[in-house]
Amino acid sequence: MKKLLYFLTLIIISNYASAQKTGTPQQINAKRNTKGDLVGIVNKASFSIAPYTSWFSENYAFYTPEPSVINALKKELKGVTIKAFMGTWCVDSKEHTPVFYKIVEAADFDEDNIQMIAVNRSKKTPDNLQKGYNIIRVPTFIFYKKEKEIGRFVEYPRETVEADLLKIVSGAGYKHSYEDN
Repeated sequence: MKKLLYFLTLIIISNYASAQKTGTPQQINAKRNTKGDLVGIVNKASFSIAPYTSWFSENYAFYTPEPSVINALKKELKGVTIKAFMGTWCVDSKEHTPVFYKIVEAADFDEDNIQMIAVNRSKKTPDNLQKGYNIIRVPTFIFYKKEKEIGRFVEYPRETVEADLLKIVSGAGYKHSYEDN
């Protein structure tokens, strides 16, 4: 049984890796820092190489978003752009970034409307891409409509990632885990 599960996992991971989008050179500028962490602009394909693929592929493959929430997200994500900050060193980012990508993919959201920035342990990048965004914890997903911030997901969900994202983009009065209730 263990061998079967192992082989199924390998098949899922290899299918996932072969389906990855690749960003244009202008979009992706992440470099590995001295600790091996990615820092800079990344995309989903950035996590298809070792050592990132081990945690990304597993968390992506084994997460199943709620279909009814995904259907609602498809409508609500129209006209939205997302700026996201994560750390390849961060446990919460390793858990929620793959889930985030699975959700937006299931909702047919265009990845070109996402700018994902990997930060170092000080929540910074060499180009100061984090400047002005008040990034204290990662992951942080910031949602915009008409270039105005409409809400943000910070570090972990209150309910589920997709339910929290739906509340943000639908204007349902969402407060992330570090806002006062």
